[in-house]
Amino acid sequence: VSNAGVGMAGPLECQSLAAMQSLMDTNFFGLVRLVKEVLPDMKRRRGGHIVVISSIMGLQGIVFNDIYSASKFAVEGFCESLVVQALRFNVAISLVEPGPVMTEFETKLYEEAERADYSQTDPETAEIFTKLYLRNSRDVFTSLGQTPEDIAEHTLRVIEAARPPFRHQTNVAYTPMAALKHADPSGALITDAFYKLVFKYDAVLRFGLR
Repeated sequence: VSNAGVGMAGPLECQSLAAMQSLMDTNFFGLVRLVKEVLPDMKRRRGGHIVVISSIMGLQGIVFNDIYSASKFAVEGFCESLVVQALRFNVAISLVEPGPVMTEFETKLYEEAERADYSQTDPETAEIFTKLYLRNSRDVFTSLGQTPEDIAEHTLRVIEAARPPFRHQTNVAYTPMAALKHADPSGALITDAFYKLVFKYDAVLRFGLR
């Protein structure tokens, strides 16, 4: 089970390349190093199961989560490419894709965001992040967040499955989001929907979540 991960949220201009590279080293290359270690023996034994804790943000990017989403997209692409070869050797790969999970991981992320220096970006972007994104994000976690125990139960079901799924989303509230993206290959539908939710109907969004 590959579970190591770090988060990053905020305006792109305020994040250093070193921090971005560190995040990718954990979230993506950490997985790659693990798979390189375990896969050869699994192939020799012609049996095994690699379970990867990914994220719904590996399927759909979320505003102000550019680098974190990029790392999870990399995880998804890596596993999607590898799974066909792995199946030839009777090795299963499963991606567990949670939405928001209520842990110290998120608490720390908010604390860092609230005391961060936003002088490297324009005032409008800084205000959108601090006044709009952080407020809405808290509401999302409060109303839709799962506990670590929920994710553990989902992961256990994936591990024990007779025919392990390649993808398993833990939060049904995010199923429409994934469906919306696939409904329109041009990307216009999902982009327009998210833009309106964030910038036009944020009050309705918060009310609905509460």
